[in-house]
Amino acid sequence: MSLHLELGRTGERLASDYLEASGYLILERNWVYGRAEVDLIAWFENKLIFVEVKTRRSVLHGEPEDFVDWKKERQLEMASSVYIARRQHQGEIRFDIVAIVFENKDLYHINHIEDAFWPG
Repeated sequence: MSLHLELGRTGERLASDYLEASGYLILERNWVYGRAEVDLIAWFENKLIFVEVKTRRSVLHGEPEDFVDWKKERQLEMASSVYIARRQHQGEIRFDIVAIVFENKDLYHINHIEDAFWPG
C-alpha cells in the first residue's frame, strides 16, 4: 500500500477510535456510493453524522481541514442523500471533519470540527 493511503487508513482508524471514545456510535466505515466515499458515518445525540477524515504529516501546506473543497462537499452531499434515503432517516444530520496532523510516528493532534460545512 502506498504511504499516503496507509496514512489515510491510519487517520481513519484514529478518528474512529476518538469518536467512539467520545460516545459516538460508528455505523459505517468507508461507505461508498458511486465515486463518492464517506469515511465515517456515526450516530450521536440523535443525529446522523457524516465525517470526512483528513490526515497530514505536517501543516506546511495548510491545515488538513483546508483540503475539504467544494467538490468533496458535493460528493458527500450526494452520498449522504442516498444513505439517508436508504435508511429512511428523517431526523437531523451533520457534516463533521476530523483533522489529524502527525508530528512524528507516535505523536499526533486531532481536531474535531463539528458542523464543519453544509453542502449545497
